Amino acid sequence: MVPALLSLSLSHLSLWALGLILALGVLKLTSLLLRRQMLARAMDKFPGPPTHWIFGHALEIQQTGSLDKMVSWAHQFPHAHPLWLGPFLGFLNIYEPEYAKAVYSRGDPKASDLYDFFLQWIGKGLLVLHGPKWFQHRKLLTPGFHHDVLKPYVAVMANSARVMLDKWEEKAREDKSFDIYHDVGHMALELLMKCTFGKGTSGLNYSDNAYHLAVRDLTLLMQQRLSSFQYHNDFIYWLTPHGRRFLRACRVAHDHTDQVIRERKAALQDKEEQERIQSRRHLDFLDILLGAQDEDRVKLSDADLRAEVDTFMFGGHDTTTRGISWFLYCMALNPEHQHRCREEIREILGDRDSIQGEDLGKMTYLTMCIRESFRLYPPVPQVYRQLSEPVSFVDGRSLPAGSLISLHIYALHRNSAVWPDPEVFDPLRFSLENMAGRHPFAFLPFSAGPRNCIGQRLP
Repeated sequence: MVPALLSLSLSHLSLWALGLILALGVLKLTSLLLRRQMLARAMDKFPGPPTHWIFGHALEIQQTGSLDKMVSWAHQFPHAHPLWLGPFLGFLNIYEPEYAKAVYSRGDPKASDLYDFFLQWIGKGLLVLHGPKWFQHRKLLTPGFHHDVLKPYVAVMANSARVMLDKWEEKAREDKSFDIYHDVGHMALELLMKCTFGKGTSGLNYSDNAYHLAVRDLTLLMQQRLSSFQYHNDFIYWLTPHGRRFLRACRVAHDHTDQVIRERKAALQDKEEQERIQSRRHLDFLDILLGAQDEDRVKLSDADLRAEVDTFMFGGHDTTTRGISWFLYCMALNPEHQHRCREEIREILGDRDSIQGEDLGKMTYLTMCIRESFRLYPPVPQVYRQLSEPVSFVDGRSLPAGSLISLHIYALHRNSAVWPDPEVFDPLRFSLENMAGRHPFAFLPFSAGPRNCIGQRLP
């Protein structure tokens, strides 16, 4: 009798559980459908390419290549068009300077639908924060990115570049082509380790090496998740091998950062160590974070410290790797410009064999070439916002609060109405004479407005 009652009770519990799961599923689906309806209604004034009922535009983008497809759509639909990543996530994709100005001159928050994917690794750092806490962190960190503070890093960077070039010289003796991207990525990550923690690969222990690999892994996994709409659901993603690999790498990165913060804070209790840090030629990023405080002498918490360090590593590693690699690609395709850059640097160096911080402002032609490379191949091709209040565009069309915006920097930089012959590598576009009449929102490799990249002045 008792087993029968127990069996009946378990059966009822199972039915209740199943009913609860179905009810929650219906509520979630209803919420998604209502949000899709809101987003679609907001963009009904903007014509765009046809969408698949499940994939949106994601499948077509993956099959044809996202950057070229975006440029072709930008030619077809002036100013902006709807962009759907799957069935429920829709953005107004913009690529015209006045449209960019209308949104990115404001301080609207990042679109949490995509940037929340970053939280598991980088936490609530400057990249994803909004409101008063974002303002507080931005105010605390900005002095650490002042030009005078960053100058001493030039010698560190020059040394790392020299090591990489020596490696390439050895490879070149084999008279075979080789892929530079991995070496540039290794150099960029080593530089960030030096600038963040005060040590590079030459001083790494086992924990540091594991961290080095974890950052590389996390960067690749983040890119994969952003471009694969089937991974946008957290529950599904954490069940996949990629999701579990991401969580393992997060633990390695967090354990390393937490350990370094604990050691550095403990060392700061020692007066001799404090004097040693102050006497160094330059402070690393963690030194700056530990010393940052507001007018009430409130400092960042340990959680905030870790979030900002992880944000700095994430934001700096892949973007630096891409920027340097594409610049070298442009120089290889345009040897006449490469020659002018080399001659300019030789003239600046004279008898010296290494660049100093004061030299950077003298490299006018090299700077123009770098900017033109960033125009053609922006390190971050697309950034997203969620409107905190309505916006009206120059042509009279508008979007309500809550709408999602995608600024496609790559398509903006190839807008032929703004950039004549946009596919041609022409550094003179950035001469003082040619820049005078250009729209201030036509060139946005580091985004724009109050939420632009805080590290864009890093040498």
